[in-house]
Amino acid sequence: MIHFFGGPSKIVFAVEAKKVFSQAEIEKLFWLFNSPQPSNYSIYNTENASIIANFIGPRAAMVTPWSTNAVEITQNMGIEGIIRIEEFLKIETEDQEFDPMLSQKYNELNQNIFYINVKPSPILEIEDIALYNKQEGLSLSDEE
Repeated sequence: MIHFFGGPSKIVFAVEAKKVFSQAEIEKLFWLFNSPQPSNYSIYNTENASIIANFIGPRAAMVTPWSTNAVEITQNMGIEGIIRIEEFLKIETEDQEFDPMLSQKYNELNQNIFYINVKPSPILEIEDIALYNKQEGLSLSDEE
């Protein structure tokens, strides 16, 4: 389940966890996300939670180093069961620039933002490695 924490800033934190948090754990997360007053934040923690707006955030396939550190911090705080925490920036215009190697645009934050639905390509038998090298632009050495 993904829990969303958002507030007066344009940042929404998506917290992927194996469980529903207790009230004490939610208060710790509010503190971690720099809001000691939970009333300033909204939390969306239902199974169908989603936020419809434009965001820029990390690519679904790439767990950021920030996330790895944030998860470790929550473990040190005594909050168990967190898999991933990522930060999403709400944008006002569609033409907002971002680095497509690290980030992607989202029209909605929902329970599937970290799910990757990609099937691996079948094994490709290569008869002529030199021809394949040219076709794919691999820059393999021609020397034996």
